[in-house]
Amino acid sequence: MTQTFSAGRRRFLTGAAIGASGLALGGCGSLFKAATTTPSLFTLVSATGFAAGPQVPWQLVVEEPLASRAIDTDYIALMPSTTEVKYFDNARWAERAPRMVQTLLVESFENSGRIVAVGRQAVGLRADYNFVSELREFQAEYRNGLGKPPVIRVRLSVKMILQPQQIIVAARSFEVSRTLTTNDMAAIIAGFNDALGDTMHQAVDWALAQKNTNTGKLL
Repeated sequence: MTQTFSAGRRRFLTGAAIGASGLALGGCGSLFKAATTTPSLFTLVSATGFAAGPQVPWQLVVEEPLASRAIDTDYIALMPSTTEVKYFDNARWAERAPRMVQTLLVESFENSGRIVAVGRQAVGLRADYNFVSELREFQAEYRNGLGKPPVIRVRLSVKMILQPQQIIVAARSFEVSRTLTTNDMAAIIAGFNDALGDTMHQAVDWALAQKNTNTGKLL
């Protein structure tokens, strides 16, 4: 699925990625040593380019995704094996990964142009649905050794919870992987951006297809 992103945020992503492309990835020691300089900060961009469709007649609260301790951090995770988690040296997300994904999901719903109102819990929105998710995979996987380009893997498990009944009316998991051809931070961040963008695009399209079963009822 082809993704398009806002020009301003793309420039930020590209510039930040190029600025950090000098981070050494060839030697194992350079990946895991304690950072001795100020780390480069990275953010990703929301999905756009949604197909035209009817506006849904309901409001949505997007909750911050749940995540394991390995992912619930501003460190950028990598897995040298299926049972070990490490982090890139001198590179960080601009905020905790689940918080960043929540922000990007809200923006992605807005970018669809098909929803009356969407926001975080903190804004006090009276929602028809809560979009509850768990960020289960968000890492670079070095399946062929640290000297080879990684696979970026993103998996988001999502539930639509009808309000005020607190009933789960739909649930689905979305998973996207991107196999990189180069092993540097510019390519790694771009891979995360592409994989997460595709995941969010699918999740937003799916959520917007849900029907509000409260319509016409006295609550």
